[in-house]
Amino acid sequence: MVLALLLATARFAPAQDLPRLLQPGQSTIQVRDPAQLLRLPPPDVPPPATVTHPEVGLPERRLTLDEAIRIALANSQVVRVLAGVSAVSSGRTVFDAAIVNNRVDDALSRFDPRLQVNNGFQRTETAGAGFDPLDPSRALITGNRTDGYNFQMDLSKTTPSGGTASLGVSATPLRRHPERDPQTLQNIHPLNPESRSSVDLSYTQPLWQGGGWSVNRVPIVLARIDSERSYFQFKDGVQEMVRGVIEAYWSLVAARVERWARERQVEQAQFVLDLSQGRFELGIRDIGDVAQARVSLANFRSALLTAQNATLEREAALRNILGLPPMDRDRVVPVTPLAGQRTEFQWKTLLGLAEEQRPDLIELKLVLEADQQQLLQVRNAMSPQLDAVALYRWNGLEGEMPNGDRLRSRSGQFTDWALGVNFSVPIGLRQGRAALRSQELVIARDRANLQQGLHAVTHELAQCLRSLDRAWEQYQLAQETREAAWSNLNLQLENFRVGRSRAGETPFVNVRLAITDWGNAISSEAQYLTLYNIELANLDRQTGTILETHGIRFYEERFCTLGPLGELGRGRLFPASLEPIENVPRYPSSDRPAEESFHLENPVESLNSTRTSSAKDSPPRDLRP
Repeated sequence: MVLALLLATARFAPAQDLPRLLQPGQSTIQVRDPAQLLRLPPPDVPPPATVTHPEVGLPERRLTLDEAIRIALANSQVVRVLAGVSAVSSGRTVFDAAIVNNRVDDALSRFDPRLQVNNGFQRTETAGAGFDPLDPSRALITGNRTDGYNFQMDLSKTTPSGGTASLGVSATPLRRHPERDPQTLQNIHPLNPESRSSVDLSYTQPLWQGGGWSVNRVPIVLARIDSERSYFQFKDGVQEMVRGVIEAYWSLVAARVERWARERQVEQAQFVLDLSQGRFELGIRDIGDVAQARVSLANFRSALLTAQNATLEREAALRNILGLPPMDRDRVVPVTPLAGQRTEFQWKTLLGLAEEQRPDLIELKLVLEADQQQLLQVRNAMSPQLDAVALYRWNGLEGEMPNGDRLRSRSGQFTDWALGVNFSVPIGLRQGRAALRSQELVIARDRANLQQGLHAVTHELAQCLRSLDRAWEQYQLAQETREAAWSNLNLQLENFRVGRSRAGETPFVNVRLAITDWGNAISSEAQYLTLYNIELANLDRQTGTILETHGIRFYEERFCTLGPLGELGRGRLFPASLEPIENVPRYPSSDRPAEESFHLENPVESLNSTRTSSAKDSPPRDLRP
């Protein structure tokens, strides 16, 4: 036997695995070369843009926020969330709920009818000894052989009340050898061959432990609750993804505004440097103004470089969360303007929405429901075992008589029946009572966690409203600061241009500070309005209504991979059961870049236009003293 097993192993096992199969245990770590693993073709993606190679000649892809959300939903087989200037997997996929949903069928399968059919052929031959009929002083070794066939079929089903109904059919044909006694030559068996058969009906119904519709439905209810939990976990991930898309989109708009402001600062600093250089060449100013202007220009160029890199990173973050490559054949340009109107909210309404719609609170409620269902099982398990059993059987016999005629019993001539009640109970029920106390404490813990979750949501909503209010007020102040900085910059540039200054003042220092303040005011205004719009999306996220706000719904697909169609249903495979559909447009559309909604205007161009109009009305002045 051992040799046969070794030969079978050598026949079917690869040659390199034979030494390991014969070892008593795994003594080494087997590591394959990475080249032997699954190879994925590298994506056909161009190199990313950098500040050195910004790829400025690429065509613009004007992208609205609604379209960005739509692209993210279409590429959401693996749900991504925003993480700073990148996007990472949330661990949720569109397949999760579909996988968990199969547990419902697994739980329902307990009530599926079960058919079992056994067929067996057997031969029994035993040796025996008997006296030699010709010489009683001697013995002969003889044998008795029986050839038989055994057929058993059992069809059983568990009922929703916990009972088990069964229909059994059995047939056992037998032929015995020898048919006659070798000593008397008379027939030994009155029927040979003979066939015994029976049909029985039985039913067992638990009357206490394991009985009842509610307790037997618990596994199905738990499986459905698990499916709901997986669904809301997936929905929570999609909500965070949509919020991340909105944040990445507005952050890109703010980064483009800041880059524009830094570019204008460089232009203004270059204007000041050129003016200082011209005055130095005319002998109006010394070389100190030129040196300070060069230092300021270098600093503004450094700030511009940082802003350019931030814009590239924000665009890359938006591409990442949308499921797009780091770089393709065009440049993403957001065209949806930011909301510039203040929105008021009702505190009670927000709390009601969050309590009803937030996926994390819904999951806590489902956990509580699941533990309450398990409490039914625990209470039922601590009950005594009391089962009612019933059996009725029809027996039959037929065979061939020695004269060759067939003999058969009449239908219903021989019957069996049984009725009974079985009872058992552990004295004290200590284990059941301990399990019951534990489950009741688990439910108490679930209620406490649910209250804590609602408490935390209340504070998160309060923090969100405070952030909204602060962002709006800072945006209002930034607007005032920008207007003041604009007036101050125009004044300081004009003073520096004409060389006008008060006693003790340094015109260059004033204009450098004015350029810095104006650029920072532009950047702050964009940052605070962006923050306000992001907090608006975050408020929808905190109330659990961000998908409904954007018109996003889920649809469920049903599949038949294991159904009666079999291979005929290959067109309906099993990719996922839940998938986002196209969202409803919410944001206003535009054909202009979103940063232009800030009414950006270059002070240097304004100053040059003023100088041009002044030159037409008056003769040129000599700038020398």
